[in-house]
Amino acid sequence: MAKITITKLLIFILICFFNQTLSAQVKGKLYDSDKKILASTPVYLQNGQSVITNQNGEFEFKNVLDGTYTISVQIQEQLIQVQSFYKNSEFLNLGEIAIPKNFELGEIIIAKPLLNNGIERMPEIRDNIIYATKKNEVVKLNNSTANLAQNNSRQIFAKVPGIHVWESDGSGVQMGIAARGLSPNRMWEFNTRQNGYDISSDPFGYPEAYYTPSVESLDRIEIIRGAASIQFGPQFGGMVNYIKKKSIANKKIGVESTQTLGTYGLFSSFNAVGGSIGKWNYYANINYRRSDGWRQNNAYNTWNGFVNIGYKLNSRMNIALELTRMDQLVQQPGGLNDSMFAIDPKSSSRSRNWFELKWTIPALNFDYRINADNNLNVKIFGLRGERNSIGFLNAINLPDTINKTTGQYQARRIDVDNYKNWGSEVRYLRHFQLFNQKQSLSLGMRYFEGETKRWRNTNGNSGSNYDLSVSNENRSLDLIFKTKNTALFAEQLLNFNQRLSATIGFRYEMLNNTAEGLFAPNQRIGEKSSSRNFLLGGLGIQYKTTANTQVYFNATQAYRPVLFSDITPASTTDSIDVNLVDARGYNIDLGYRGNFSNWLNFDVSAFYLFYGNRIGTYTINGKNFRTNIGNSISKGIESYIEVSPTNLFNYSKLGNLNVYASISLLDARYTEWNIPDMSKSLKDKKVENAPSEIYRIGINYRYRYFSTGFQFSMVGSSYSDANNTEKANAAATTGIIPSYNVIDWTFQYSYRWKYNINGGINNLMDKAYFTRRAGGYPGPGLLPAEGRTAYLGIGIKF
Repeated sequence: MAKITITKLLIFILICFFNQTLSAQVKGKLYDSDKKILASTPVYLQNGQSVITNQNGEFEFKNVLDGTYTISVQIQEQLIQVQSFYKNSEFLNLGEIAIPKNFELGEIIIAKPLLNNGIERMPEIRDNIIYATKKNEVVKLNNSTANLAQNNSRQIFAKVPGIHVWESDGSGVQMGIAARGLSPNRMWEFNTRQNGYDISSDPFGYPEAYYTPSVESLDRIEIIRGAASIQFGPQFGGMVNYIKKKSIANKKIGVESTQTLGTYGLFSSFNAVGGSIGKWNYYANINYRRSDGWRQNNAYNTWNGFVNIGYKLNSRMNIALELTRMDQLVQQPGGLNDSMFAIDPKSSSRSRNWFELKWTIPALNFDYRINADNNLNVKIFGLRGERNSIGFLNAINLPDTINKTTGQYQARRIDVDNYKNWGSEVRYLRHFQLFNQKQSLSLGMRYFEGETKRWRNTNGNSGSNYDLSVSNENRSLDLIFKTKNTALFAEQLLNFNQRLSATIGFRYEMLNNTAEGLFAPNQRIGEKSSSRNFLLGGLGIQYKTTANTQVYFNATQAYRPVLFSDITPASTTDSIDVNLVDARGYNIDLGYRGNFSNWLNFDVSAFYLFYGNRIGTYTINGKNFRTNIGNSISKGIESYIEVSPTNLFNYSKLGNLNVYASISLLDARYTEWNIPDMSKSLKDKKVENAPSEIYRIGINYRYRYFSTGFQFSMVGSSYSDANNTEKANAAATTGIIPSYNVIDWTFQYSYRWKYNINGGINNLMDKAYFTRRAGGYPGPGLLPAEGRTAYLGIGIKF
């Protein structure tokens, strides 16, 4: 009898817990300026809640805490802030909200705008994906004063704490970013996407992101930290998703053009057209960018184009076709040794090294809002890509000179990759009621096939220009890599009451990699295959302390499979551990984020990353042996705080002032060394390319149509190898990477949202520094970052 009583009591307490403040509602109805009902339209609250309007244009939010909110409406991928309100009762009816039918993005001004900081967070659910409980950032680009013409990563990601940038590519096409002690090498520790689909060479076989879209063509960049493994993939770094603009204006035709000139022969021409005609919407852009380069022998030419054509089948179904194309040719100046860098960072001793990229990405997107509680999304995508390079790649302390006997340079090495991929992802989102609370379940499936053909010929021509002709056809490497991947994933968002919620999810991966061909002269391998299945899980919790602040926690498993390069010897002197296993680990985040009124925005968190069975190489008996060398742990603090003193004191007659600080403190070390030769133990050594502190502090001022800002960046020193070598070797491939600091200045003048002038000076104090030491492309040697450069752009929208 006592057991029955206790059970009933627990059930009663649970029901009361789930049914707190159920009547706290906010309602409204959406129209356009012609009084046409806006049905099946996503509506978002600032606290992360989201709903979709019914066939009558009506929306309703439940369990809304008292406080100040901004309501936003999604129109062609844009979140448009349309109204602010204060809720202090159990029920609030906003009445009819009219959305202008034709508007320039940015024209809609709400009564009490929030801090305009260029950084936001994802809502709890968007595009059938659950973001609740996860650490994330959204970099908004439509009002950014960063140097977008050159894809300047240091400025673009300034307000994302902990982002470590490799600044060795002045063209901006290959972003190199990472966080938490992971490698920034072409973002290969991130799952890299555009509009939600893959753009890297091969996410599992060769996950390097050679392609980066023109930032001027983007609406935003979404960054999900290590918790991305459930919804997107198992990568340790998380996910970076570039979201393209889908419209210039919500009218039949809109045109956007920006022309930028800069020092060292910089010229960038960005041009776009877009709009809506009946049930059709379209957007297309083309960007040409060239420069002679800050360093000698560093000229580049880049073409980057994108087309999106969408059709609204009915009020609930949309289909869109996309095509992306990028062509780039870069002259690579090679690396320097430390003495050369100290004398002249601009110098180059390599004039015959070239790098070419050709990237084509078709995609199809289908959205079906079955009803207010059921949504389906299907993506089908492909890739045809080429990565070609030719150059003299000997150590930088060996000069590239003309042979006195032959009167010619030495033969150059040619490396060619051809990528052919396709894949599909299906996502289904269902809302349902449980204990009188709205619950959400996300289900998905992914299929991917990829093929990489790679060959190398050390007998390339001895010329100086870009030319892939060879003196003989004897290849030293000729391989075919293939990947097949199927994944099933699910995540449940549980809302216990208006404050507390949790996410529980899993991802099941089925992966097969094969490799075959010539890996060394006269040494061929038959088909070598690796198949494995693995399950990943994740748990998240968030608690809303106020209407617009919350505490969040997330723990998610991560996985890095053995790559093609890991299972194939690079030369006859290399050997591979037959028991090589995949790397496994997990990410943990605990943080507090939100905003207070319109004067403070913040996200302060602690993280812990365990990376088990890291794959690496060490020397044994004079030969390189590739194996699982050990484990590492990265832990630290990531903090972003932005304050508007003018909003705080409600004084904006002289303009608006924002001050921000983005800070990362990191301790990344090897904690276990698996190699028996303990004299070479890396235990307690710092992880390479992992600066212990990154500070980015800035101040932005806006008065009417004019805005300007200064950004100070300070990055601590790091090691370039796991042995923590202090003194650089003769080839400058190992050694310490010193700390550095950089100041950037930017400005923008906009008139009636149609005309603008933007410009700035990068590296204002002309600091000489470098962020990377490379053992191969684009070195070898240390790779200087750019010194002082300036640019000026003129833009128009109509």
